[in-house]
Amino acid sequence: MRVTKDRNFDDIAEKFSRNIYGTTKGEIRQAVLWQDLEHLLSLMPQRPLRILDAGGGEGVMACEMAARGHQVIFCDISAEMLKRAELAAVEKGVSQQIQFIHCAAKDVSDHLEQPVDLVLFHAVLEWVQDQRGTLEALIQCLQPAGMLSLMFYNYNALLFRNITLGNFGYIEAGMQKKKKRTLSPDRPLEPQQVYNWLDEMRMVTIGKSGVRVFHDYAQNKQQQQQDFAALLALELRYCRQEPFVSLGRYIHVIAQKPNESNVKDEL
Repeated sequence: MRVTKDRNFDDIAEKFSRNIYGTTKGEIRQAVLWQDLEHLLSLMPQRPLRILDAGGGEGVMACEMAARGHQVIFCDISAEMLKRAELAAVEKGVSQQIQFIHCAAKDVSDHLEQPVDLVLFHAVLEWVQDQRGTLEALIQCLQPAGMLSLMFYNYNALLFRNITLGNFGYIEAGMQKKKKRTLSPDRPLEPQQVYNWLDEMRMVTIGKSGVRVFHDYAQNKQQQQQDFAALLALELRYCRQEPFVSLGRYIHVIAQKPNESNVKDEL
């Protein structure tokens, strides 16, 4: 595997699991993503798809897609995450439908025999060093008319949250991370920068959703659990509407690669 400075979670895998999947934050994240993905899958050919889950963590998405009959290529830079994903696939009886690759997302094309129909790239872009290059490398893995499901950590939401908390000194200091062993992303992204990259790569944006557009701004943290059902319903109702999309702690973008024949026509 090539040497990379991209973050991996070998050292805090258990913390990752507790914080990402074992919280109300994680439940909202999964619910919003699946609301979007259900719609996305309905737009795609109704056959087993070839899906690349790049930086797939513990394999939650990969296992679910495999359980739906799709063929999944899973990659992660973390050997510990790869092991957890493989165990999850065995437990769910879908290991035969998932190919596991230990590599950085940017390098996964070296391991592909053919292009894929769909790339899942969720909460990874904010951890990699070459953000534009990694995104471009994954888009190149798509066949013409293939789809990208991209979720990234929103710099503007981080800024807004810290303003509401009165952390003005932290903001003036550039909101730099104070601890290395933390799940606060290394490189939050400004949404417009990501949208510009997608435009430059000739991707057509199909839709956008904000992930946790209300949850993280709640003043009463107990309500996040006590009134979770009501909160989740509001998240799902407003996540695709502005200004709430732009307030999401993460933003989920669905984009499509141009059809090859259309590209030739334009040229």
